Amino acid sequence: MSNPAILADRFKTLYYDPEQDAVVLLNRAKYPHQTEYVACRSVEEVAQAIETMIVQGGPPLAYAAGLGLALAEAMPQAYRAAAQRLLATRPTADDLHHIIPAALDRALQALAAGQDPKQAILTYVYGEIERGNRVSRRCGEYAAGLLRDGDRVLTHCIAGAALCWMLWTARQQGKTIHLIATETRPYLQGARLTAQCAREVGVEVTLITDGMPAHLMSQGMVDLYITAADRITLDGHITNKVGTFQIAIAAHYHGIPFYVLGYDGPDPHTQTAEEIEIEWRDGQEVLHCAGQRTAVEGIQALYPAFDITPPHLIAGIITDRGVFPPTLIRRYLTVAAPPSPSSSQSQS
Repeated sequence: MSNPAILADRFKTLYYDPEQDAVVLLNRAKYPHQTEYVACRSVEEVAQAIETMIVQGGPPLAYAAGLGLALAEAMPQAYRAAAQRLLATRPTADDLHHIIPAALDRALQALAAGQDPKQAILTYVYGEIERGNRVSRRCGEYAAGLLRDGDRVLTHCIAGAALCWMLWTARQQGKTIHLIATETRPYLQGARLTAQCAREVGVEVTLITDGMPAHLMSQGMVDLYITAADRITLDGHITNKVGTFQIAIAAHYHGIPFYVLGYDGPDPHTQTAEEIEIEWRDGQEVLHCAGQRTAVEGIQALYPAFDITPPHLIAGIITDRGVFPPTLIRRYLTVAAPPSPSSSQSQS
């Protein structure tokens, strides 16, 4: 059976339309209140769609950028300039910085061989989307294996396709899971995307504000804390939506395990947290919510979009190859064949 959640399958949220010669993106800034698809007909339009949060999440924005590269003029200098523009859109998540260089390399190789560079890019990116969908499902299946019937699972922001698969798989296993989602200011990903994902797979969900997790933990209302990660270092630090770190501290204090949906593991090029560039978005975004200004005039605001959680606060990083202790996450890179989710849940 397939997962009914639209966010579980990236092909339902982004694709290249040859008739329009455009990259078509689900507008995640409006979904699910509006199911609107935006057609981007140039590299610049794709870049702006990423920057303005029309497409969100590490893998999806990387796939969108990769497809966007195919819109560049079929000349080496044009592809290189397009790649630089797309790489500059979001600095923190590592998927973008893997897919764009690889897609650029395919395009340049095709040009040198007298082949179609656009088709070379599309073939590569579609292959990555297919691989990413498989990774998401396996990661979610491993995560579901950690859940017990009746667990109350706190999550922050939107953990993406793996979260959809975790919830769906747990239901298929006969487990009743209650999801607690933070609303996630200022774009309300938890209130919209996470909550909609839970509804689509038939999991009960309760929405809370971003300041409530520690209190709920103190009242015995949370069993597990699970998020995604936009980047994982080889020494076990994780970067995720800002607010992840403070909730991890609260979970650690209350003895509640914090698991990370780590998809395809650590970034092999990021050794430590010091090497992660944290994106600072325009503070004006914090002064607004759902298109309305919520703050008084004449004040300033800050918006670091991500924070970093150290490994000692993390119980395990869940991947498509099993669950790893954070300080041993580099071992993911040496696991040749992903084991079945029905086998051992941890690697040591």
